[in-house]
Amino acid sequence: MKLTLRVWRQRNTDAPGAMASYEVDGISKDMSFLEMLDTLNEDLILRGEDPVAFDHDCREGICGACSLVINGDAHGPERTTTCQLHMRSFADGDTIDVEPWRASAFPVVKDLVVDRSAFDRIIQAGGYITAPTGSAPEAHATAVPKPDADSAFEHAECIGCGACVAACPNGSAMLFTSAKINHLNVLPQGSPERETRVLDMVARMDDEGFGGCTLTGECATACPKGIPLPSIAAMNREWLRAVRKG
Repeated sequence: MKLTLRVWRQRNTDAPGAMASYEVDGISKDMSFLEMLDTLNEDLILRGEDPVAFDHDCREGICGACSLVINGDAHGPERTTTCQLHMRSFADGDTIDVEPWRASAFPVVKDLVVDRSAFDRIIQAGGYITAPTGSAPEAHATAVPKPDADSAFEHAECIGCGACVAACPNGSAMLFTSAKINHLNVLPQGSPERETRVLDMVARMDDEGFGGCTLTGECATACPKGIPLPSIAAMNREWLRAVRKG
């Protein structure tokens, strides 16, 4: 496959950025999208040019690091992470636009790399429990109803990639925050901090400069792990409950 790549290049957070065009040839349809970018970077290095900076880690679809907007879609045309997107999703001769996440709370570090530490600070605000540490308790020591366990597992699948923010026209982090809140609030172990958790994490989310939610649903559509849109409604109910109780 021969492709034309239009890639966002930006030296640092304060420098202006622009799209740059590159031709890549010899791309196998079985390559992942990141392997294709590796091929591009090898060519750039051989020509003495600066390689394209992009974020990645596990390349197994579980860490959430591979944050790219591809042809206007977070993680590309398939509902998966960028590292699990393969070039068979494109055709020979295609022109592909590759950009970083676009959100004021995710400043560009360089090229396609953005600073997503705002997510870390949201979790630090309340994404924990105060259960005593020590040896693991027996699996059946704390009874958890099956629907609650299923809900906790569903929300725990969030990998914090930020696709929900990148896909949202408002740059909202409501889906991410709701996943982290609902994951713990539905379990008995998370009960002691139930009210403070939702209040503190939502306040932190607002302080970080994320946009407001208007329930367009783009976040849930882009989420590679399928966090459902009703998760936001569940978080809103938790927030209202905590406000009334407080």
